[in-house]
Amino acid sequence: MHLVSVIIPTYNRAELLPRAVESVLAQQYPGCELIIIDDGSTDGTGQYIASLGDDITYIRIPHSGVSRARNRGIAAASGDWIAFLDSDDYWLPKKLERQVCYMEEHPEYRICHTDEIWIRNGTRINQGKKHRKREGWFFLESLNLCLISPSSVVIHKSILNDVGGFDESFEWVEDYDLWLRITSRHPVGYIDEKLVVKTGGHSDQLSSKTEGIERQRIRALEKIIAEGALNREFRKEAMRVYQEKCAIYLAGCRKRSKNDEIRRVQSRMETVLGVTVQP
Repeated sequence: MHLVSVIIPTYNRAELLPRAVESVLAQQYPGCELIIIDDGSTDGTGQYIASLGDDITYIRIPHSGVSRARNRGIAAASGDWIAFLDSDDYWLPKKLERQVCYMEEHPEYRICHTDEIWIRNGTRINQGKKHRKREGWFFLESLNLCLISPSSVVIHKSILNDVGGFDESFEWVEDYDLWLRITSRHPVGYIDEKLVVKTGGHSDQLSSKTEGIERQRIRALEKIIAEGALNREFRKEAMRVYQEKCAIYLAGCRKRSKNDEIRRVQSRMETVLGVTVQP
């Protein structure tokens, strides 16, 4: 039986965390350890976790963001397989069992994700066509937006050793950055079953803080282009999407007369593209 280390990062979500924890404890697959990384909560999260007993690994760190919390969980994990669960999401009971069986049946994959149910402000919503989940090699499709949710993933530690963990310098889109690195080097398996419930609409949700997100995506593209590990096709498409995102971002900056930001982005574009960018 494979040991799956489940990592839940949390910060001041004492009202939501129990639902996530209970969904892990209710898994029909018995071979998992639960690691909760408390990212410096001040709302009683620690008292709740203490009530769970010694079977839960609880690690408290100074407040430093979800990437460092997840990376701390990866470092503490005993299993060769890692699963992430955001503290505002939860799993259906067969989630881990289905993924472990899938990986055993498809050894060509060392990472897989599943379909999801989306709930925002208590109402179930439909996913758009652009969010359609995929299987296999889909780096090109991943350039525009995240197609993998952290809460749906089971991943072998060897992949994280290969590409690195979450980049702690990203305040947002840290998952977009990681999935770019993974999908450029590894195929991804997919289970077409809704085994995860993603909830949204919380005031503290990072994805609700849109200001700066596109700038961070541009930086992630700059990073993977600069690494020089992309094949010719991937690099060409990454450069195209990079220029497209920069053009959209610069148009917004011009409307707001953000001249210093315009100069900064154009300078970065010249470095990445190796050409002079017209003002």
